[in-house]
Amino acid sequence: MPLIQEIHITPIAIVDPPLLNAAGLHAPYALRTVVEIVTDDRISGISEIPGNADIDAALEEAKALLIGRDPFNLNVIRQVLAGHFGTESAAARGDAPWDQRKLVHIFSSVEVACLDIIGKITGRPVVDLLGGKMRDRVPFSAYLFYKFEGAGGPLGFGTDPYATGWAAARQAAALDPESIVEQARAMCKEFGFQSIKLKGGVFEPRVEVDSMLALHRAFGPAVPLRVDPNAIWEVDTAIRYGRELKGILEYLEDPVRGQENMARVRKELGIPLATNMCTTSFGDIPRSIELGSEDIILSDHHFWGGLRASMTLSGICETFGRGLSMHSNSHLGISLAAMVHLGAALPGVPYALDTHYPWQSDEVIVGGRIQFDEGSVAVPTGPGLGVELDRAALQKLHQNYLECGLKKRDDEIEMQKKVPGWEFKAVRW
Repeated sequence: MPLIQEIHITPIAIVDPPLLNAAGLHAPYALRTVVEIVTDDRISGISEIPGNADIDAALEEAKALLIGRDPFNLNVIRQVLAGHFGTESAAARGDAPWDQRKLVHIFSSVEVACLDIIGKITGRPVVDLLGGKMRDRVPFSAYLFYKFEGAGGPLGFGTDPYATGWAAARQAAALDPESIVEQARAMCKEFGFQSIKLKGGVFEPRVEVDSMLALHRAFGPAVPLRVDPNAIWEVDTAIRYGRELKGILEYLEDPVRGQENMARVRKELGIPLATNMCTTSFGDIPRSIELGSEDIILSDHHFWGGLRASMTLSGICETFGRGLSMHSNSHLGISLAAMVHLGAALPGVPYALDTHYPWQSDEVIVGGRIQFDEGSVAVPTGPGLGVELDRAALQKLHQNYLECGLKKRDDEIEMQKKVPGWEFKAVRW
């Protein structure tokens, strides 16, 4: 019986363009943490989670709880971690558009690494450990952002004058409907995406609605569209502008904050609503069903407690007539591979999954960046996650972390560097 012998926790910083969102502005680097678990018979499993110094410290603390345990016994591992760190309510998620809870991050990182180990021991891909493959390829959506000029990195907002195609679009400013359409054209041409999402909550709603209308005119009714204001609209604002968008949206994501407000907007508009902000844990689901607050839950295995918990969520969604898709954050190939295994195991995937992956240029897996074919990613066929850690790349990205000085994500501070005095507001329009 293999036992956990070593746990390596490596914070990294990956180049990230100056993307705008309701909470402010992305820093020139996005933080991730790579976790590697090694058994006493030298089998290694890896995972990747959003980076945060507090969560990294908690992972270090968790080592003593995990060394010597059986990686197959994930039920006990979760119980031990919950007993030490305590359970977390949805309120612990915070007001920011990203999730800051510790336990879900810690367990999801441990679970994915252990599933990678189990897959290598059994010779089966992770998708088989989740019940088996329902599809060979998993579809993703183009993920558009309003942005300032630049592509991130040590020069912050520097550009490459020789870049063309998506490489040029990734650097270009996109601050109005016309430039958003150009960004969409470049991204869809490069990656073959068949649906499009815009991250909103940046400008007043008129600009963002006009951007969606421009995308509809440019791409036509055959390309599904979605927009995410990050819950920054008031109910009346969501209803007013939602009426203009009715008929062109596949779904409207988190137009307002809170399940009660979501239910009011959903009832008034009759547009499918999706969320990764108002229904964010299993404890939220009973009230969600009672109110009818959304049609689609956007899962994220980093935030829902791992891949197996996400399969449980899928069953609950099926029982109560909810759709299920996936939320994304700035990630590399380890997280993308895990998302693909989960997406392949889900009973149905009516909505293409979110991914920030086109915005990233770094990679930490052997063989370089994962390829998209017509907007989809083929399910890895090797044992476990089917990807291996590039240790030279890991050390380079860890050095980025040491040099960049960032310890947690704070889009408000970054925005203040461009717009002095700017403040995050949970509801703005």
